[in-house]
Amino acid sequence: MGILTKVLATLVALEFFYIFYLETLATTSEKTSKVFGMDKEELERKSVNTLFKNQGAYNGLIGVLILLAVYAVGSKMAVICLMIYIILVALYGSFTSSPKILLTQGGLAILTLLSCLL
Repeated sequence: MGILTKVLATLVALEFFYIFYLETLATTSEKTSKVFGMDKEELERKSVNTLFKNQGAYNGLIGVLILLAVYAVGSKMAVICLMIYIILVALYGSFTSSPKILLTQGGLAILTLLSCLL
């Protein structure tokens, strides 16, 4: 696996750790409100807060899996599979939530996938 792929994959992992932070640790912050386009009052609702924290745990785990694939296992195929998964989820989000999700959540993953395949 090339250095560019490792750097890009690490950036994707950091992006998912940032999403984890917003959704799990800073759930009701101004930044989370701005990033997700939701009022702070909505984020403070118990049901929404719980959903965000659960989603944040999922995103944190994706970050961990990427780092494991790159550094512990050194598996290019695992990185490819994770990037395809992330791109598919971003594509789904672009249809169901906002078109910009494809590039904001999937952009680095697309670049990482391309670096794996070239």
